[in-house]
Amino acid sequence: MGKHAAFRLEPVLRVRAAAEEAAQRAASAADAAAHDAARRAEEQAAALHTRVPPASAPGHVFLAAMVASAAAAADVAAARSLAQASAEQADLLRQRWTAAAQETRALEKLRERHLLALRTAELAAEERAVDDLVTRRHSVRAADEQGEEEPWRA
Repeated sequence: MGKHAAFRLEPVLRVRAAAEEAAQRAASAADAAAHDAARRAEEQAAALHTRVPPASAPGHVFLAAMVASAAAAADVAAARSLAQASAEQADLLRQRWTAAAQETRALEKLRERHLLALRTAELAAEERAVDDLVTRRHSVRAADEQGEEEPWRA
């Protein structure tokens, strides 16, 4: 097996694999955050439906209950907006993860081609060496059979 030519993209491949792992973790965390934000928004919306203004209360109490309900509704709207933004962020990070995975796979294919080329070159060298040995043995035997002297070798 002789010396192998160094695959110069190996450090780049390691960096890409690390970047892919980081993108995967970020996408996973963003996905969890989006699901959590959606869950909180739905909990707030469910709690909003349980609010019932007092049936018989002074005007200021009724007004305070309505203002609190409006504020709670605004909170639900903000929570839903946050959940939507979190889902969009998670989708963006998932796309980045996919791109990182594609880049890593492309470099892995290059490495596989490089290793295949090395193996092919080694096999070709072995075949040439075997062919040279067989040809030399044949020429030595043929020379011996004809009574010729073996050529001088250094």
